[in-house]
Amino acid sequence: MGIKVEYNPDLALRNYSEFKAGKRGKEECLPEIIENGKIYNFLKKDQRLYWLLGELPLLETKGNQNLSLPIASIIILEATHILVDKEVWTRGKYKVVEVFTDKNVHFNGFTKI
Repeated sequence: MGIKVEYNPDLALRNYSEFKAGKRGKEECLPEIIENGKIYNFLKKDQRLYWLLGELPLLETKGNQNLSLPIASIIILEATHILVDKEVWTRGKYKVVEVFTDKNVHFNGFTKI
């Protein structure tokens, strides 16, 4: 028997409209307005591992690995595994380093360009 863990090279959250529609919790979604330097909470289902030693992309997901281009560069400040109704979740905090307003490439793997 193993332990199911997913390694994520980015943080992918749902559109804020899913929170407004009551489909997702606020921490499962992107903030309505993303601001440089601000710290936000996140919540992801399952046990996930994130890189904590540098910047990584913040993405929007529509599910089934349907991901946007990076919306921002962030630093994960903390990630903790918790049980909610006998299901494993990962919650944490991230700080926005830079919000992207163009369609340029901003990451090459883990390297911010």
